[in-house]
Amino acid sequence: MSAAVPEVHPPAVQSAVRKIFRRVVPLFFVMFVANYMDRVNLGFAQDQLRADVGLSAAAFGLGAGIFFIAYAIFEIPSNMLMERFGAKVWLTRIMISWGVVATAMAFVDSAALFYALRFLLGVAEAGFFPAVIYYFSRWLPDSHRGRATGIFLMGSGTATVVVGPLSGALLEMHGVWGHAGWQWMFFIEGVFSVVLGLVVYRFLDSGIDTADWLTEQEKTELVAVIDAEQDGRDSARAQMSRWKLLADPQMLVFLWIYFAINVALYAVTFWLPSIVADIGDLSEFQVGLLTAVPWLCAIAAVYVSGRISDRLGRRRPVLVALLLLGGAGTLLAVFVSPWLGLGALCLAAMGFKPASPVFWTIPQSYLDARAAAPGIALINSIGNLGGFVAPTAFGLIEDATGSTKAGLVGLTLVGFLAALSVLCVRGGGRNDRRRVKARPAVTPAAPGTSPGAARVAGEPGAAGRPGAAPA
Repeated sequence: MSAAVPEVHPPAVQSAVRKIFRRVVPLFFVMFVANYMDRVNLGFAQDQLRADVGLSAAAFGLGAGIFFIAYAIFEIPSNMLMERFGAKVWLTRIMISWGVVATAMAFVDSAALFYALRFLLGVAEAGFFPAVIYYFSRWLPDSHRGRATGIFLMGSGTATVVVGPLSGALLEMHGVWGHAGWQWMFFIEGVFSVVLGLVVYRFLDSGIDTADWLTEQEKTELVAVIDAEQDGRDSARAQMSRWKLLADPQMLVFLWIYFAINVALYAVTFWLPSIVADIGDLSEFQVGLLTAVPWLCAIAAVYVSGRISDRLGRRRPVLVALLLLGGAGTLLAVFVSPWLGLGALCLAAMGFKPASPVFWTIPQSYLDARAAAPGIALINSIGNLGGFVAPTAFGLIEDATGSTKAGLVGLTLVGFLAALSVLCVRGGGRNDRRRVKARPAVTPAAPGTSPGAARVAGEPGAAGRPGAAPA
């Protein structure tokens, strides 16, 4: 993961940046893989966990979604504590605490404990993304922060592919030393995060001045470049009221579209293993392998759709096409055989997964740069609640109907309505003029961050870059 450093920087800065991309950025990438794995591996344990603990589909869906409520509540407090204790200490705390909670999932024996641990997992993980963005802001010049964030965000796509086969293999440990397969899965994957947290503490440095793998000249010149850029941002930074943003009808449409994208994406994420298992006569490992197929297709679609939208310079038609594809894929999965249904879910993943990075380019082109930080943070904070609504609604629907098919029909409607809503927005084209303005300038926050993250990091993210998506 090397970086081509612009010639505008002195040779010492170029050398320092290359070292950071070799040492720090890959570590954050692996951290995000572990983060996303512990967040979504619940979907693979669903059948065994529900049978052993006695959970209904609705109870399981509520537990899957309650994570996002805690995540939203505690992200800003986590941001504030990160500023006090430093990114290295706080990132280590986040990783080890979420690993401990993920490991404790192996001992769930009641619905109440299930809810409590899922809530605690959201508390533990809160602040992870903005802490990484803040770390980049203190280690990399502006010219490389977006690329580093893009590589970091690729961890979520990688995790969706890796978590299926890995979790499936661990689930086949059922009965080893008297423990269920789902217990082994949670325990081993959780312990991995704890160990990784210890590695993070060993290899991350609190600041550039403590990095013994940089020369003194590299440290001095890199700090000078970053401090100069930070001074420029500090002299122009301001906040804009989120209530004023809510008064703009276009912002309300943005909120709805991103919420709909998250509903569709997390519904597919949490319930795909169960849908694949309906094929029948498959081992847990085979279910995991087949579950990875739609996400492999989705990763390719993220890259291709990003290239197409960049080349056309028109984001809205591409986003409409993706949402229609996702909706059509879920609808097709209702009426075909299980094997053909897997192919249909590949289409759904290829539509909904790349919809998120393409979407973020539209509010960025609509919002004035001075309103982008609070605007993007507001869209992200409300939209991520789709992660609570999706699994909860799917569980209620399965309990009521005995099947996930009605839920897939609901996802079809969500996708189609979101596509229709895109036609009502402005922004997303080369010649679109920005509409929402504030007084002083502010640098856009990275998509995927919370309102607190926008305040702490205040850095341009990877939105609109092929392969980048919010956390």
